[in-house]
Amino acid sequence: MQHRTVFEVMTHRVVTVSPGTPFKEIARLLVEHDISAVPVVDEDRRLLGVVSETDLLRDTSELPDLEGRWAGVRLLSRERGLPEAETAADLMTSPAVSAQPGWNLVETARTMDRKRVKRLPVVDETSRLVGIVSRADLLRPFLRDDTAIRDEIEHDVLNGILRLAPDALRVAVSGGVVTLTGRVDERADIPVIVRLCRSVDGVVALHESIDYAYDNLALDVEPPR
Repeated sequence: MQHRTVFEVMTHRVVTVSPGTPFKEIARLLVEHDISAVPVVDEDRRLLGVVSETDLLRDTSELPDLEGRWAGVRLLSRERGLPEAETAADLMTSPAVSAQPGWNLVETARTMDRKRVKRLPVVDETSRLVGIVSRADLLRPFLRDDTAIRDEIEHDVLNGILRLAPDALRVAVSGGVVTLTGRVDERADIPVIVRLCRSVDGVVALHESIDYAYDNLALDVEPPR
């Protein structure tokens, strides 16, 4: 079994900006390329931070509405002695949360969820930007053909890893949903089979109806001799 990695699904050609890129140029790039964030890199493409739509909108949220009304009674940034954000260096979130090319997709999805981000810059061991991975990229394995999923389960999992007899279990896949039927020797094997098959890329859900010769999970049952 070989799970897909970030390197296989990420976008390799990434729109980037430098620390000195002006506010309006960043906004233009986001709209022109239909993206929600852009990495900030130095001249060696080392990741310095990320500027997102949220960062741009946060900077403009202090402005009055079209009728001149303020959102609330508070001091503006400049009245608090804070500089106004004019460039990527002023706007960016740093340090940026990033991923590595060799990460598996489950690990990457968990990081996105935990950090509440929609995409992650991908960096190599020297912190140089090599790509970017989005939530949409993580969904690509679920577009795998049912036949490819079934073949991987039969050949790589049941035969290759578990060494089961070819006729022990039958595998059906429809819309990414796997159904396993058949019979195995030990009841304790069933959770292992389910876990390994469920971890195959593209599996949406798994249902099993697997019988067993003896219950080796029960303390008073001896295996046949």
